[in-house]
This record gives sequence, C-alpha cells and structure tokens, in this order.
Amino acid sequence: MTIFHLATAVLETARISAPTIFEGLIGKLTPEQCDARLDAWSRKLLELADVKLEVQGLSHAPPGETFVVMSNHQSVYDIPVMFQALRRRVRMVAKHELFKIPGWGPAMRLAGFVEVDRGDRAQAIRSLESARAALSHGTSIWIAPEGTRGPGGPELLPFKKGGFHMASAAGARILPVSIRGTSDVLSAHGRSVRTGQSVRVIVHEPIATTAYSTEQREQLIADVRKAIVSGL
Repeated sequence: MTIFHLATAVLETARISAPTIFEGLIGKLTPEQCDARLDAWSRKLLELADVKLEVQGLSHAPPGETFVVMSNHQSVYDIPVMFQALRRRVRMVAKHELFKIPGWGPAMRLAGFVEVDRGDRAQAIRSLESARAALSHGTSIWIAPEGTRGPGGPELLPFKKGGFHMASAAGARILPVSIRGTSDVLSAHGRSVRTGQSVRVIVHEPIATTAYSTEQREQLIADVRKAIVSGL
C-alpha cells in the first residue's frame, strides 16, 4: 500500500507544483490559487488513505487573526491533516532540504512556505523576516517545534527555540495544536500506510507571547508544550 500512496503523493504534488511554478514565473500566482491547490492536495491524500478526521476547538482560532501555529509532529501525514483541520491560510516552516527537491522546492517558495537552515545564520534571519511579513499579510505560520518527527504518543522531543523567537518578534499569539492518530496511519520511520485510521486534531487556546518577557522565554516554551501534551 505504501508504494501506491507514495506514487499518488508524488503525482498529486506534481499536479499542483507545475502550474504554481509556471504562474509564479509569469507573475500570475496568487495566494488564493495556492490555498485552493493545497486544499485539494491535502484532501486527496487523506481520502486515499481513508483518514477519518475529527477537529475540536477551532473556535479558539478566530478568523481575521494570524497565529504562529505549533503542534507535535509524528508523521508525514501531519501535513495534509493540518491543512484540512485548520481551514485557514497557513504555510509551513520547513527544513531547507525539502526545498532542494526538483519541482517541489520552487513551488514551495512561490507558495509562501518558509525555508529554515539552522546551520546558516543569514538564511535564518531571512526566514524570520519572511515569516513576519507573511503574518502581517494574513498568513498563519505553522511550526513543529520538535524540529523533526517524534516517536508519537505523549512523548515529545525537546523543543527548538527558533519558532518562539519568531512569534515573540512578530508579537503574534501562539496557537498550540495536538495531533493524535497520524502515527497510526504512517509512523515516523514506518514503511506501510494503514488505511481507515481515525485522527483527532485539538486546537487549544492561544498563548500571547506579549505576556512573556525575554527572560521568561523558557516558561513560554513550557506552557506551549504543556498545552500540546494535554491533547495527546
């Protein structure tokens, strides 16, 4: 089943990447077009895996406000799940290796995804400015503070601090989100997709970064972590 789902994911990715790259090159690409393609792409992948998605707490994310969304990360299926669950304009912060994939990398940049290379300080600063600009123009930024896929369940990896610096610098509220069940579809290092699984996404109350001083950054991280864990 994994080969089928992988081939389908590649095909669906190519389907949205090609027109995105072309329209970007001729100056015709719009955020609305990107939103529609990401919605169709993520919905298709979940339909093929027969994922039963339940979302709770969307009222905590009022329309008209942009957030730095932070969630646990346990599976590549977190990506289509989050696009379908949040139902708002959101772009990921993704490691720079993903931007090296032919076709997909340029499409990600054009669509507004934020590239992060932790080994390049200058690029990290550019990423911060890009994220701040996106937040100010109506796009929420989604970050997995663990930095990579964890083991699943309530055990989270240590949180990276970059996303918290970003949220504080932008004065944006952090929206903690818990994802349960995607590791049952495909685990972090699994090789087979299990269809028909149930996935639950819980959106928690936003946390105002302005309520924490620089000296209280560790407390901010702890409070966001506690919120995410509470839904696992």
